[in-house]
Amino acid sequence: MNETLKVLETRRSCRNFKPDMIKDEELKAILEAGTFAPTGMGRQSPLIIAVTDKKLRDELAEENRKIGGWSEGFDPFYGAPVILIVLADKSVFTHIYDGSLVMGNLMNAAESLGVASIWIHRAKEEFDSEFGKNILKKLGIEGDFEGIGHCALGYAAEPANAPAPRKGNYVYYV
Repeated sequence: MNETLKVLETRRSCRNFKPDMIKDEELKAILEAGTFAPTGMGRQSPLIIAVTDKKLRDELAEENRKIGGWSEGFDPFYGAPVILIVLADKSVFTHIYDGSLVMGNLMNAAESLGVASIWIHRAKEEFDSEFGKNILKKLGIEGDFEGIGHCALGYAAEPANAPAPRKGNYVYYV
């Protein structure tokens, strides 16, 4: 089977990461793959914030936990040591689609390198709040951006689950 198709068929969300930091060359390759995602009219509306700093990672996890309404101590990033935050310029009509394609590229590139991933939501709420706006301000990022998602990355602590059977009415031929 073609390697790309194999990655697309075998990638699964990871909900139990080892604490080990991923290799720098893996992170760079994953980030580069994200920058090659298709975007509406080639506008490249998304941006990616790569969080490897444990303090900021933990602050993001706590904010995400609060937004999600989980109990204190719950880690919505499942212990992943790297969080890639995808945001997109709200002034671009296709920004949500553009950012979603970046997320897909990030997760599939990670899988191809043996790095586990999961898409975690609530980036929109985080970056609509003062918490997120302060992060952007500290980074010198100007503009009106919407949080699309968090791509949590790390090495899986256990094997991935088998894929669920595909539903029967997924594809229609005309």
